Amino acid sequence: MMPGSGPDMYQTDWAPRRRRKGRRRAKRTGRTVALLVAVSAVGAAVGGVIAVGGTGLPGTAPVTVDAAVQQRQIVPEAASRGRVRVSPAPSASSKAASTKSAQVTKSPAKPQPPEPVTGLSQAQMNNAAVIVRVAQKRKLPRRAMLVAMMTGLQESSLRNLANPTVAGSLSLPHEDSGDNFDSLGVFQQRPSQGWGSVKELMTPSYAAGAFYEKLVEIDDWESKDLGEAAQAVQRSGVPDGYDKHEDRAAEVVDALL
Repeated sequence: MMPGSGPDMYQTDWAPRRRRKGRRRAKRTGRTVALLVAVSAVGAAVGGVIAVGGTGLPGTAPVTVDAAVQQRQIVPEAASRGRVRVSPAPSASSKAASTKSAQVTKSPAKPQPPEPVTGLSQAQMNNAAVIVRVAQKRKLPRRAMLVAMMTGLQESSLRNLANPTVAGSLSLPHEDSGDNFDSLGVFQQRPSQGWGSVKELMTPSYAAGAFYEKLVEIDDWESKDLGEAAQAVQRSGVPDGYDKHEDRAAEVVDALL
């Protein structure tokens, strides 16, 4: 350049260019640094490693995910921290409810008929058992049972007797029949004398109950002889007929108690 020839055209063109180029490079460098910081933060969050190329930009190396994270996602946690789960024991209330349900569904056992004593049939022994059972329900003593048993042995031989002269009696359950006036059942009680209806007197449990009601109405029945107590109830035409059955009555009653 010659002295005094004016401004240097190269100096004028290049100086500003160098300044602008420097600013662009600084701006680009700042963006690159910010990008690297963001990528590094993401890589740290997922537990991976990101490879960076030599040019200062992120490379194409794959991200390695933390193996512990993968295991938690794939393998479920063992039940009860590795222990075998045990079903809880049933509570007392559930046991009681189960027991109660079993008792409800279980059908009750049928009572067995009493074994007959020598000389009596099963039907006769069944009627004798009814006589004892009715006395027990009324809380009457053994003496009352003996009086009633002696009466049944004398009047019907402990059989539930129908009567052909009494309408409807033969259609009811019975073991045999008799025709003494309108007498019915084990105790030969008469509907016409106010003892009860035909159906009632042909039911041994009712007939026994009716006998005991009359017996306890006698003031001194417990101090009377057994035969006398029976006659006081029955008012039979054969008043001495009951005494001969005392031993047999005791045998039957004792077999049922």
